[in-house]
Amino acid sequence: MDGSGCGTTKYDFISPSIRVSPERKPKTKSKHKFPIAEKTDEFRNRFFPNASVYDWNDWKWQVRNRIKDLRELSRIIQLSEDEKSAVEKRTGPLPIGITPYYASLFSETDCNQPLRRTHIPVNGEYIKTPGEADDPLGEDGDSPVPGLVHRYPDRVLFLTTGFCSTYCRYCTRSRMVGEPGGEYSFSTTKWERAAQYIEAHTEIRDCLLSGGDPLTIGDDKLEWLLMRLRKIPHLEFLRIGTKVPVVLPQRITPGFAKMLKKYHPWMSIHFTHPDELTPEVKESCGRLADVGIPLGSQTVLLKGINDDINIIKPLMHGLLKIRVKPYYLYQCDPISGSSHFRTPVEKGIEIIQELRGHTSGYAVPQFVVDLPGGGGKMPLLPDYVAGRDGDDLLLKNFEGEVYRYPDPGGMVGC
Repeated sequence: MDGSGCGTTKYDFISPSIRVSPERKPKTKSKHKFPIAEKTDEFRNRFFPNASVYDWNDWKWQVRNRIKDLRELSRIIQLSEDEKSAVEKRTGPLPIGITPYYASLFSETDCNQPLRRTHIPVNGEYIKTPGEADDPLGEDGDSPVPGLVHRYPDRVLFLTTGFCSTYCRYCTRSRMVGEPGGEYSFSTTKWERAAQYIEAHTEIRDCLLSGGDPLTIGDDKLEWLLMRLRKIPHLEFLRIGTKVPVVLPQRITPGFAKMLKKYHPWMSIHFTHPDELTPEVKESCGRLADVGIPLGSQTVLLKGINDDINIIKPLMHGLLKIRVKPYYLYQCDPISGSSHFRTPVEKGIEIIQELRGHTSGYAVPQFVVDLPGGGGKMPLLPDYVAGRDGDDLLLKNFEGEVYRYPDPGGMVGC
């Protein structure tokens, strides 16, 4: 046991083996056929014995049976005193919400296990440190109509819902998610008003649907929104930001993927750790890729969770294997109560330096800081420029060796 009151049992990566319980597999309704990893199936049998494989693979069952309070958490996890007291005092937005599937990936005994740390509160999230804010990126100040953020000249962020199937404790929008009837509410009426704003501003060519999580919206309602936006002639590029394929992979049914295909969006999927690369997630991403949806990843750099090249590199490699292009590695935003998650910025630069040249270029994401106050995303790179020697630019390669590049008249490195 360590000082935090929990065990330090090693938590291995999820086994790639798959086992589906044949005695509960329905003879019909093949649309619900879905792989179940052995560890996850053992979890289902132990903690949800009345749930058939058909139930478990129904995404609406997963949402209805989310783990949301101390009683349910304590039933499946040996909580530390820190976790227990933090859960007891949790009120307002950013509630506890964990799908049974995603909970099956948690360590039962080790409160330091990465995925568990990202979703179960600790008292650190009630400590606000200097520089933190509820809306550190200044999104509310760049919102011309409710639910729409227009910061960049040709792009908008469309907040579609305040609901997520799971709530990450470092959420950038912790001020607004998971509080029904709160200050931030969403409706088709507001969607229409946002769509009309986009129609009136012909400079907007790119729209990112986010929230909350857009893929938690029902098929018909989400299709209405996608169809509405696709009717806007100058809107060229449609994106969806989501964690659903990772925490609720059962949501990606063949019919849902087929519906998305009609509107050809791109998709940015939030991945955190190699433990998330399960057979279920391989299936959900495969279904999206198979209908032609380009997939990219967004990963938040988190202290003690993934701030190690020996974690990030396997994650990036694993993403490529399931046809997801590593896109962004984010410095954790200074949300109120996030200091226990944030690393120094130098750590992100160090990780990029350990990736570049040491693995495929496709496996190297951009490291970005989203500037507080609405400054936008700023990419940061290791400094590879060693200086100049006359007309030659001196550059350091991935091994630290200096090479000359002929660059007459250039100013870089002066």
